Amino acid sequence: MAEYLNVSDVDVSLNDAIPFTNSIPCNKGYIFHEDGTGVFTFRGITSNCFARYQVTFNGNIAVPTGGTAGPIAVAISVDGEARPSSTAIVTPAAVEEYNNVTSTAIVTVPRACCKTVSVRAVSGVTDPADTPAPTITVANANLTVSRIA
Repeated sequence: MAEYLNVSDVDVSLNDAIPFTNSIPCNKGYIFHEDGTGVFTFRGITSNCFARYQVTFNGNIAVPTGGTAGPIAVAISVDGEARPSSTAIVTPAAVEEYNNVTSTAIVTVPRACCKTVSVRAVSGVTDPADTPAPTITVANANLTVSRIA
């Protein structure tokens, strides 16, 4: 299991990846990450047809000062595309009101191949006529990755 953290408050723009600054890395070379970035490379090192990872994100998110309270969200993204089933949406009643969110996804990587994984700020609105928050604040971000196959 590998764990990546960002205990500082960080503002993340819509569709950008949440950066992670501290890590307990994977020592087997299955996962590559540079501290301070939000993109992880998962490697399909296996003698089977694929390697499978369980990715779990937990953190506190809020609308930053100067924003407007409304729905905000994060999602686990694979190769730049958010997994809809991993979207975690909250609706804070006020600016700077933190809510805890958790999201999980299973990522399958073909043998000898790679996938990029990140956690991104995504639109929390469900009505296309509504405007999503352009920025969210993320605090105490934690990403754990377990190789399950």
